[in-house]
Amino acid sequence: MISAGSLGLGPVASPGVKAPGDGAKGMREAAQGVEAMFLRQLLSAARAGSLAGEDDIFGSSSQDTFTEMRDARFAEIAAQSGAIGLSQMLAKSLAKEGS
Repeated sequence: MISAGSLGLGPVASPGVKAPGDGAKGMREAAQGVEAMFLRQLLSAARAGSLAGEDDIFGSSSQDTFTEMRDARFAEIAAQSGAIGLSQMLAKSLAKEGS
């Protein structure tokens, strides 16, 4: 059984994502954190299969860092806005398990 506490979504697991609180708000925050992690992984996997050239303007290390930071912020915004809808489904599921 998955619970908000067992997800380990504190600041150490994902910088920039607040630790979930108690009750429905905490479940929603935990679900948004899971959705953000999922979206970051999805974006990372999509970029791994891209045809990005080796002639990046900033060099590969700095370009990779910037891309990871941009993807992480995009994932957080998408999860908080509910654009994908995964966090709402997770929160409902967690609420059912908790009652």
